[in-house]
Amino acid sequence: MEEIAKIKQDLERAKVELSILYEISNAMRTTLKLDEILYIILTGVTAHAGLGFNRALLFLVNEKEGIIEGKMGIGPETGEEANRIWTQIEQEKMDFEDLISAQKFSNSETGFSAQVQHLKISLREKNENLLTLVALEGMPLHLTGETIQSYSQSPIVQMLKSEELVLTPLRAKDKVNGIIAADNFITKKPITKDDLRMLIMLSNQAGLAIENSQLYEKTVMRAHMDSLTELWNHGYFQYLLQTGMEEAKATGAALSLIMLDIDDFKIYNDMLGHQAGDKILKELATLLKNQSRKMDYVCRYGGEEFTIILPQTEKKEAFLIAERLRIDIEKHAFSHEEILPHKKLTASLGLSSFPRDGHLPAELITASDKALYQAKHKGKNNTCC
Repeated sequence: MEEIAKIKQDLERAKVELSILYEISNAMRTTLKLDEILYIILTGVTAHAGLGFNRALLFLVNEKEGIIEGKMGIGPETGEEANRIWTQIEQEKMDFEDLISAQKFSNSETGFSAQVQHLKISLREKNENLLTLVALEGMPLHLTGETIQSYSQSPIVQMLKSEELVLTPLRAKDKVNGIIAADNFITKKPITKDDLRMLIMLSNQAGLAIENSQLYEKTVMRAHMDSLTELWNHGYFQYLLQTGMEEAKATGAALSLIMLDIDDFKIYNDMLGHQAGDKILKELATLLKNQSRKMDYVCRYGGEEFTIILPQTEKKEAFLIAERLRIDIEKHAFSHEEILPHKKLTASLGLSSFPRDGHLPAELITASDKALYQAKHKGKNNTCC
């Protein structure tokens, strides 16, 4: 009888586990956006209706740069916060689908997730670095109170201060493309073999979902990217401006648009040829990307004209940003710029803002274009609005 009871208990547990994995797997198939995929994965690891860990972190392997970089972390930062979240979930009777839909408890913008995003580890640092070890060996690690002390210098151990920690590789086509780390730093609940087995199974599904998302994003980028400068192309600029203005109208936020044109670029092209001109366009595109904020959209409008969409930005702030970019361009040493009239490659910028200068994309573009013309008329290397 005891043996039959144990078999029934094992079958029931297997049924629950399969149900959890099925639900998480279905959720991952609802989107191809990487941030949403990562959120679903970590919610699956931490949700009461998922694997139930207190806290989870996700890292991706960046082979191009040879690093492992933190992408997202989910979990309360204190026991008090945990109790508040768990109480609210229980009161609202939220299941896994509710958590995914609401995204109420996503920590992607909290201090904890910011800490995760600051972690960048070289793939060459294998000695005491747990993340590199898992990525290179492709094997899960379960560290208890005794064994975790051997990795006390590892950045993830120092950040989490865990007494017990589990790390599992994410795989796609026999290649590790990420790592999940999880712990129970509040409840102190021991991590069992069943917990580790479930996390490994989820990680295998997660690795494939991440690969599909990354392939999708590469395809989207190729379709909407200017091949020379690797900025967003004219068509996608129109789409970004339209959606940005719709969002600004809905939220009551501001939005600004910078239009930038290289001064005397025809002289440069005529004297040195279009190949030299293309090199300048690529160099300027890199400068604009590096000097712009993460939230901004830098686009190639056409020819030697560029546009920058600045969400949630009033005109006063946008003017300061535009002026900083203008000065950065003036200070930058471009190849053979001494052939230009002022011996320096410079740019003129025109600026407009929603809602002050227009309520439609075309109105904002026209306003920026007029301001750019004024900047040229004032003698070039100016910003006008």
